[in-house]
Amino acid sequence: MHFAIFGLAMGIIRNIAILFYRIWFYFLIFIYILALFPILVVSILKEQWYPFFFKMARGWSKFILYGMGFVPVIKRNVAYEKGQSYMFIANHTSMTDIMLMLVVVKNPFVFVGKKELGKIPLFGFFYKRTCILVDRKNAKSRRDVFESAQKKLNLGWSVCIFPEGGVPSDESVVLDSFKDGAFRLAIEHKIPIAPMTFHDNKKRFSYTFFSGGPGTMRVMVHDLLPTKELSLDDKKELNETARAIILEELKAPSL
Repeated sequence: MHFAIFGLAMGIIRNIAILFYRIWFYFLIFIYILALFPILVVSILKEQWYPFFFKMARGWSKFILYGMGFVPVIKRNVAYEKGQSYMFIANHTSMTDIMLMLVVVKNPFVFVGKKELGKIPLFGFFYKRTCILVDRKNAKSRRDVFESAQKKLNLGWSVCIFPEGGVPSDESVVLDSFKDGAFRLAIEHKIPIAPMTFHDNKKRFSYTFFSGGPGTMRVMVHDLLPTKELSLDDKKELNETARAIILEELKAPSL
């Protein structure tokens, strides 16, 4: 009886601690934006100033991850070239995937992300003005993504897409199937696919509310997948190759 009461009490204390831990995450998101709000606003007034905004976004990401006790541990098979455009892809399991991607990559890139995030107060103000938004239920919105992404690539920037199309609702899913959009864009613009595997984000900060905690966030930066010799007929094979690389790393971590 006493052990049951003790276990119940510890469970309640743990949930209260996680509640405050989650609140702390959103506090970190907003306090950085509030502190630099005037500079951030100025940095998005002109498209050519985006690289400066991107640097501040990287600082924001480090501020949040380290503030949460998350320590990125990165193993690189390749170094990204300055001035080269890439299609960055990774598995998607957590809101922290955005921050971790920004920490890993120094080359300016834009996210393709769901439009719902644009409704988040303050964060959404900048998200809507710096990312390519997509309503995955709207065919026209999905087509518009390609036009917007093409403009960014023509400016010499890179693009980041989480090809699963969202975080799987079933957290037991190791890696969902990939959509073809990222691979089609990469082939059309002859830019390499830059795959990464995020090992620990689901464990550290999943969408299950009463879960998570500090620790390492391992990232495997895989070899590039070239597209210069490919045609759109090859997009399905490229999709499957990229997914197989990430899935193999998830099942047998190399770091």
